[in-house]
Amino acid sequence: MTNDYPSLFRSEEMSLVQLYIPSEVAHDTISELAEMGDFQFKDLNPSLTSFQRPFTPRLRRLAEMARRLRLFRSQITGLSPTLGISPLSAVPPFTTVGPRAQNAYDELEEKLKEHERRLNDMNKSWEELGKRKSELEEKRWVLRETAGFFNEAEHRHTEIRTSFDEGDNAPLLEHAAEYGNLPGETGLSGFDLEFVSGTIERSRMPTFERILWRVLRGNLYMNYSEIEEPFVDPTSGKETHKDVFIIFAHGEDLLAKIRKVAESMGGTLYNIDSSQDKRSDALREVSARLEDVDTVLYNMGQTRRVELSKIAEQLEAWTDAVRREEEIFKTLNLLSYDQGRKTLVAEGWCPSRDITAIQLGLRRAMDTAGTSVPAILSELRTHQTPPTFHRTNKFTEGFQTLIDSYGIATYQEVNPGLFAVITFPFLFAVMFGDIGHGILMFLTAAAMIFWEKQIAKGGVNENLETFFFGRYLIVLMGAFSIYTGFMYNDIFSKSLHIFNSAWEWPHNATGLVEAVPTGHIYAIGMDPGWHGADNALIFNNSYKMKLSIILGVIHMTFAICLQVPNHLHFKKYLNIYAEFIPQMLFFHSIFGYLVVCIVYKWSIDWETASSAPPGLLNMLIYMFLSPGTIEPGTQLFAGQAFIQVVLLLIALVCVPWMLALKPYILWKEHSRIKGQGYQGLTGQENGGRHSSEHMDEEEEEVGMAVAESSDEDHPFDMGDIIVHQVIHTIEFCLGCISNTASYLRLWALSLAHAQLSEVLWSMTLDLALEYEGGVVGGGLFVFFMFAVWFAGTVAILCVMEGLSAFLHALRLHWVEANGKHYMAGGYPFTPLTFANLGAEEEQ
Repeated sequence: MTNDYPSLFRSEEMSLVQLYIPSEVAHDTISELAEMGDFQFKDLNPSLTSFQRPFTPRLRRLAEMARRLRLFRSQITGLSPTLGISPLSAVPPFTTVGPRAQNAYDELEEKLKEHERRLNDMNKSWEELGKRKSELEEKRWVLRETAGFFNEAEHRHTEIRTSFDEGDNAPLLEHAAEYGNLPGETGLSGFDLEFVSGTIERSRMPTFERILWRVLRGNLYMNYSEIEEPFVDPTSGKETHKDVFIIFAHGEDLLAKIRKVAESMGGTLYNIDSSQDKRSDALREVSARLEDVDTVLYNMGQTRRVELSKIAEQLEAWTDAVRREEEIFKTLNLLSYDQGRKTLVAEGWCPSRDITAIQLGLRRAMDTAGTSVPAILSELRTHQTPPTFHRTNKFTEGFQTLIDSYGIATYQEVNPGLFAVITFPFLFAVMFGDIGHGILMFLTAAAMIFWEKQIAKGGVNENLETFFFGRYLIVLMGAFSIYTGFMYNDIFSKSLHIFNSAWEWPHNATGLVEAVPTGHIYAIGMDPGWHGADNALIFNNSYKMKLSIILGVIHMTFAICLQVPNHLHFKKYLNIYAEFIPQMLFFHSIFGYLVVCIVYKWSIDWETASSAPPGLLNMLIYMFLSPGTIEPGTQLFAGQAFIQVVLLLIALVCVPWMLALKPYILWKEHSRIKGQGYQGLTGQENGGRHSSEHMDEEEEEVGMAVAESSDEDHPFDMGDIIVHQVIHTIEFCLGCISNTASYLRLWALSLAHAQLSEVLWSMTLDLALEYEGGVVGGGLFVFFMFAVWFAGTVAILCVMEGLSAFLHALRLHWVEANGKHYMAGGYPFTPLTFANLGAEEEQ
């Protein structure tokens, strides 16, 4: 029987259903179920590899289509960043269902192939023209630089000719090297000197120069100049800086060596004529060819831009359609084929309350496919464990995610995520209690909630995505922090005087001053009279430490009580009186008694009492060390010794109670069933069923446990049961002490937060308000220190301290509370859905 309304108290009731899907409506049926997002398919072909499944060829085609779409997206975003990809909501939807769906995908595949072919051709031509342009630009630079060199040499022709006439036996190029240049065009007619010119990377130029000098033994003259503009590789986009060089030498052997060295170091050589007229003609020809190449590149760029703009208009629709089709065929690979009925068979889990909606969806799929043969749904009875599904909304999703991060709840067990909606922000606020900080946190989260549609539509920064996801959690954390701030009477380390204080300071007093009671009682929260007192820290320490113990005991008591609805629901009545009752008695005979003593001690006016207030920690220690003995002057109430002895005896009795009762009853029931001749699943089945019909509810629970554990692979083992129970008992008894002490983090973090807030105020605004430096200087100083104080408040007290309190509250829920009742042995419900296709692709 299902509930009328979904609830977070337990996971949704799930049903295992079987679908018989005719082949002609299989595609549209899977698509309709994915749109609904309520069906988790099971793999009915676990023995088949991915290559043996029937729809793998289709998935390969779709993978190739997805690759082409990724290629188009990279070119649109990378090579043409000014092009905008139309959002999915702004383009007409692609036909993914119906009789023409398959033809539409085939046409899309051909269209994508054609677009890819055209883009590849254009990109190849673009790269070739880009390389040609780089070569022409390099040659133009070489022509310009060599022309400048020859012009300079011509101006100094007379001086250089004189230097050559002075000695015929001078080594080659010696005098030319002294002057730094060589003969001009007219000088070369009488002295035949050839040269090599080209370009080389600037970083290799020093090495190139040294190698040539050593190889040619100084018989060369080399000149080079830097090219100001970098060269860009058309394929990789990498910038390269190059230099133009010209090397003069005599003889073909030397020139051949120069060419080999230059080519081996990645240089590019160009044939430059020594004639000025021919060089000018070559320069004009290169410039004209560059203009032609630029024109072709511009036209090709425009053509490619038009092609990419056409693709960008439909890219999101195509991508979404291909993703959907991939999910559909991946799901079809999970189905089995019934040869007798000529249908596909599917099995899967769905929420029981959604079976009617799924049947309607199957009919819609039949209408969409244009056939009269619908898919048939039948519900199966099974002993398999269903997946766990909690139906959440945008408010409860964040709280449920915190619990699921610890572990997925066992099917139909009590969900602690429901109670975490209140307990988590409250325990956080106990550590973060400050009215001002709570208001800042509340307003920040409220702003994210108010503009959540605009923020979600515009996208969220990766670092802020987590905060936006938990905006409803943060808004409650802020609201509860405001409440606990009122309880602590703390706003930015200052106190509020809302009501009349119970204390007042005497006027004109000197030395150690004691506050005088006024007869009033401060109505809500901490009395502001404590603010600034020398013993305020001592009082707050005692108050918050005891308060953290009380809250911890209440929280863990509630967690232990959540075992009861689990035991009742799963019909494990034995666990109620074998585990729950002794755990409650053991826990409260020690720490419940401590809480009662704390509250009772608070209720006594110790100024009028005849004795001093006793220390509760020592009282609890000596309750174990010397039971029945109360030191004089430390008694809290009459009959304390007797009550402590009784409570201690109850705690001691609970240990063997938890340790031995459950294993003994399981062994006794196993012996009784075995004595009647039933050996579990491998024994007489008819007799087994007859026996279970005559069991009462308690015997049925024990009998099921015995039957499940009496399989050949897992026989009933009394030793395993005893070991498990011993571990469970020791863990609980020791955990009661450590877990209660763990709640002292509420006190520690609350105290640290208050002290940090006070230190920040005293080191910033307090100094600014006491500054005496004139109106202008004082105003600027106050403004500056306010900025420092506000930045420190947000960054340190709200963000860092907030994250610290968040993690500590998370630990209290995961370990201290969930460890008392949460089995967390389930697996999540992961239905087929189209809702998260984009997010999965980005991941």
